[in-house]
Amino acid sequence: MIPVFIGIFYLSDETLSFHHKHLFATILFAAAAITDWLDGYLARVLNQASVFGAFLDPVADKLMVTAALIVLIKLGYVDALIAFIIIGREIAISALREWMAQLGNSKNVAVSMLGKVKTTFQMIAILLLLYHEPVMNLSLHLAGTVLIYIAAILTLWSMVYYLMLAMPQISKKS
Repeated sequence: MIPVFIGIFYLSDETLSFHHKHLFATILFAAAAITDWLDGYLARVLNQASVFGAFLDPVADKLMVTAALIVLIKLGYVDALIAFIIIGREIAISALREWMAQLGNSKNVAVSMLGKVKTTFQMIAILLLLYHEPVMNLSLHLAGTVLIYIAAILTLWSMVYYLMLAMPQISKKS
């Protein structure tokens, strides 16, 4: 979905109005988020998890979020620093998880409730910022901006949390 999602914003305004670009991008992002959650839920419930799926799923999630944040920066809806914090943390924690897996300690940095809360705030914020238009005189842009700042704080907090969990291994290897 990522190429289609990004491609929407490259269509001319004559081909697709600004309103419809926002609407379709929001629907695509929501569909990606919902199907990702559903896929993970079903994999756990039906015990259908695979090593390849466990590797690929977080990569796809991070690419979709990164694509959305880059689009939002280009549109002027998100500050680049906030996007850098979110994207930088994702790369850093992915690298940390890969390193811990090589050491046989991947369970030490498994996804926590804090990470899930961060992701929830992040996804809702991105959805609101993508749609961007007011609904019943409620500014979705303002709500999305507040939520993306909360997500950035949770992002930093969760990064520190994961680094602290990995600190015994980091200390041993340094």
